[in-house]
Amino acid sequence: MTAEQTGQRIQEALDRLAGSGAEEAGEQLVRELMAFYGEGLARLVPAVPPPSLARLLDDPAVAGLLILHDLHPEDVTARIGRALASLPEPVELLGFDPASGTLRLRRTASGCGCGEREVEAALACHAPEVTAVRLERAPQLLQIGTRPPQTAEVR
Repeated sequence: MTAEQTGQRIQEALDRLAGSGAEEAGEQLVRELMAFYGEGLARLVPAVPPPSLARLLDDPAVAGLLILHDLHPEDVTARIGRALASLPEPVELLGFDPASGTLRLRRTASGCGCGEREVEAALACHAPEVTAVRLERAPQLLQIGTRPPQTAEVR
């Protein structure tokens, strides 16, 4: 389960408590559990050898937890790169605007390209700072070559 899916399930549970007077208690419970898990993770992360931690950062659940608790060792640019590297087809990074959360990408000319949903899913756990994706198509190349050989007309 991804961090995004877990967050959605928690929000749905809190929504069911709305209006019953238990909403505040539910939110307090979530805050206390988050603090508890955050403290534990803060102690674990420095103890993990760097090569092992690097491999763990590719796992969406681990990456999501570390980001949620502000413990991820990589900056947003590195995390965007990690997310894009996980896509089935490469895309070119054109830029990221932290103020708007917009990431600009270009499909490479070699493949049919990933859709925005695939890109957004890859970014959701690795770089939640990205709130919008603008996926541009690579310019089409015009190939000029010689004319195919003429075949003699058969009669």
